[in-house]
Amino acid sequence: KKVQKSIINCPEGEKPKGVKTHLRNAIVLPQMVGGLIEVYRGNSFVPVEIKCDMIGCYLGEFAMTYKPVTHGKLGVGATKSSKFTSTT
Repeated sequence: KKVQKSIINCPEGEKPKGVKTHLRNAIVLPQMVGGLIEVYRGNSFVPVEIKCDMIGCYLGEFAMTYKPVTHGKLGVGATKSSKFTSTT
């Protein structure tokens, strides 16, 4: 209901005001399309703009709760012995 109100009260050509929620298990409904929902991910809110392709999915799918791992070079942040391993 709050998403629909924010879409209706929004001026033409602007994005609606974000609606904050902790409900990661809420399913995206057709009435939500065009709205802006801020989904809680454990430490902050992630703004998610609802599009037609998202209907039927959970809100939690669009706000990752973890930071993807980026693997670096050998020896960086690892044990001291790892810098002596061969890369071939």
